[in-house]
Amino acid sequence: MSPWPRWHGPAMARLWGFCWLVMGFWRPSLACPMSCKCSASRIWCTEPSPGIVAFPRLEPNSVDPENITEIFIANQKRLEIINEDDVEAYVGLKNLTIVDSGLKFVAYKAFLKNSNLQHVNFTRNKLTSLSRKHFRHLDLSELILAGNPFTCSCDIMWIKTLQETKSSPDTQDLYCLNESSKNTPLANLQIPNCGLPSARLAAPNLTVEEGNSVTLSCSVAGDPLPTLYWDVGNLVSKHMNETSHTQGSLRITNISSDDSGKQISCVAENLVGEDQDSVNLTVHFAPTITFLESPTSDHHWCIPFTVRGNPKPALQWFYNGAILNESKYICTKIHVTNHTEYHGCLQLDNPTHMNNGDYTLMAKNEYGKDERQISAHFMGRPGIDYETNPNYPEDLYEDWTAATDIGDTTNKSNDIPSTDVAGETNPEHLSVYAVVVIASVVGFCLLVMLLLLKLARHSKFGMKGFVLFHKIPLDG
Repeated sequence: MSPWPRWHGPAMARLWGFCWLVMGFWRPSLACPMSCKCSASRIWCTEPSPGIVAFPRLEPNSVDPENITEIFIANQKRLEIINEDDVEAYVGLKNLTIVDSGLKFVAYKAFLKNSNLQHVNFTRNKLTSLSRKHFRHLDLSELILAGNPFTCSCDIMWIKTLQETKSSPDTQDLYCLNESSKNTPLANLQIPNCGLPSARLAAPNLTVEEGNSVTLSCSVAGDPLPTLYWDVGNLVSKHMNETSHTQGSLRITNISSDDSGKQISCVAENLVGEDQDSVNLTVHFAPTITFLESPTSDHHWCIPFTVRGNPKPALQWFYNGAILNESKYICTKIHVTNHTEYHGCLQLDNPTHMNNGDYTLMAKNEYGKDERQISAHFMGRPGIDYETNPNYPEDLYEDWTAATDIGDTTNKSNDIPSTDVAGETNPEHLSVYAVVVIASVVGFCLLVMLLLLKLARHSKFGMKGFVLFHKIPLDG
């Protein structure tokens, strides 16, 4: 009898489940090169046999290479080269270790797309030379190169310079082979005509008005002869440069206010290292009010605004067309300053309907001015139902002003309503006063009436006694 029927039903389901489980573990192993192991964030290749002959790459549709943060390679004697495109897929790579292997050459642009790389360890390989161009764009915290048979030349002087400028006391014991194939401590290496370059920027006063142009000049020197280039960062203004051997110029035209505060650098670079000279660009321009919104309530009422300008603009508020004299109850607050941009608000403490109206902000400096207006409504007039009377005129009542010891917040000469919430006298207050006066008068009248009634009662009894007294006859 064939054994096939025994695998029907639950037994068959368990068999297929086991097969899928095995395939689940097997597929990731297929994604890794032989002699390597892979996880979601790590690749490690340590088996010397059969070993790897090329830098490990993940197979398509396997673990996302962007998630790999560490690659550890050891005992791979046949791994000799890192090509330009070998590492580019590992954009999240932070730690790269290749030790006790046969690495001889690293392409200049091998790490161009690995901006997160922090630790590199190439200990005990076969490197005879290594350019600083591999690492110039990286912010490495550790570069270990011990145990490599470097050739004593100007190409590796940058490593000596790097060791001398490191803040860490843990320096590496590095050597190179001289012309006699003898080990020479890298710290003692002296190569004629091999030194750091220098850059000098002949900059005019880089305080310019928006829309103008400026030209920067730079000269570089060094042996080996350095390359000159400009680092302008994210400069918005149109610019172009010209370079001739050790001289260079940078022309910036129609300068934008967005470039105020930007740094411009002239850089000299050779095999040993680089030097740079920098200037900051300051752009003067007229103020612009880029943001002005209706009041918001938090701890205080605030009319928020944003103003740009350089030099710093003077700010003036107007209330219903008249100058608003600020006080401790109504004042301008700047909360955030970003070079030429100012974020703040007009702060009001406990405003009432008397403060409703049009608020205008004017920003002004020596290059011009700008102004914007906003209508503010803090509260309705007391006793008015705005739901049933949505079109009720706000100016039906006469505004009242009163100057108290806290000061009037507007210019009195303009005869405008005060925004001083502590010194105001309004119809609501007058109603209270009227009630108090009427109550006092009624009380007084009641008191007078009671006194008159009491006096009248006493007077009546006194008259009766007098009449009875006179009716008694007198004898002799």
